[in-house]
Amino acid sequence: MGESDFLDKLSSGDLIFGRGVNLEIVDIKVKPLNLKLKSPFITAAGPLNEVKNVYVEVHTNSSLIGIGEAAFEPRVTGETQESIISVINEYIKPAILGEDPRDIEKVEEKISKAIHGNESAKAGVDIALFDILGKCYNVPLYKLLGGYKNSLETDFTISLDEPEKMAYDAKEAVKEGFKILKIKVGVDSTKDYQRVKMIRENVGDDIKIRLDANQGWYVKEAVFLMKMLEEYNIELLEQPVKSWDIEGLEYLKNVLLLPVVADESVFTVYDALNIIKLNAADMINIKLMKCGGIYNAIIINKIAEVAGIECMIGCMIESKISITAAAHFAAAFKNVTKADLDSPLFFESDPVADGITYDSGKVILPNSLGLGISKRIL
Repeated sequence: MGESDFLDKLSSGDLIFGRGVNLEIVDIKVKPLNLKLKSPFITAAGPLNEVKNVYVEVHTNSSLIGIGEAAFEPRVTGETQESIISVINEYIKPAILGEDPRDIEKVEEKISKAIHGNESAKAGVDIALFDILGKCYNVPLYKLLGGYKNSLETDFTISLDEPEKMAYDAKEAVKEGFKILKIKVGVDSTKDYQRVKMIRENVGDDIKIRLDANQGWYVKEAVFLMKMLEEYNIELLEQPVKSWDIEGLEYLKNVLLLPVVADESVFTVYDALNIIKLNAADMINIKLMKCGGIYNAIIINKIAEVAGIECMIGCMIESKISITAAAHFAAAFKNVTKADLDSPLFFESDPVADGITYDSGKVILPNSLGLGISKRIL
């Protein structure tokens, strides 16, 4: 077989299914995915005491089944477990039944037009579709998308609490091998200062510290606090002000010495383009659940790369299903330079046995096909 013949077969899926074999989506199945946290996860938006995500399967007329997950935070995405299940069953599923999952551009357009917003619901289906693509073309997903690397270094998030408790948690994370800590702040400026001070004093100077205010500060408050915290060598500051305050974000980006990251200010591709046009952030935090999945994450990353802005991959409180999908996306592209993919570590147990693995602060990608998740929950 010549090179051109091989590429023709690869592009059409013939290497797996044989020439002329029809492949189409015949069903989408969903079920609640309820997970118990080891302890409440607290941010400036408030505490999260339980996780109620949605497990997704996209079935084809062959043996190929794609696995996905929709995670949400009502105070951020505006979705609920019930709304996600309803949106997938009533809007997304009818829109793409009968379509060939290999026609990803066409299928994603239909998903986008099926309903406005509801990005977490769209992301759950999108992830399952990309799982099918990897399986269809007989490669791990990160290799299909770009194959830049096969591992990432993630930070470990320190949930909001009293300064002493956060310092203890930070020290324990470092003992586990994490070299980057993401510190939740944004509630009570005086305590925020004490939180960072005590953590730095407990973990030493060699550990990287990132701050995430989750929209909890005002502009002047952020300037004042970051001036006070200069001596503690902060790597970056994520979403210090309200999501809608793009002018405030831009001001902080221009006056602070450290990188300012846009998170809640960027959901859609158009949000990302606006942030870039206004030069309002040094970096964009992409989350599959904010942007509607891998398809849109790729677009955001490429727009940012052309503009000279690096991206970070982040997450909600998600199981290993969607975190594995996020890791595949991030590992595929050189412009995704930072990772916050630690959420499976906060559960009492995870229903997913395979997928990514953790080695201290390293996230190791699986080499099996698609996402690399074989155990179905349905």
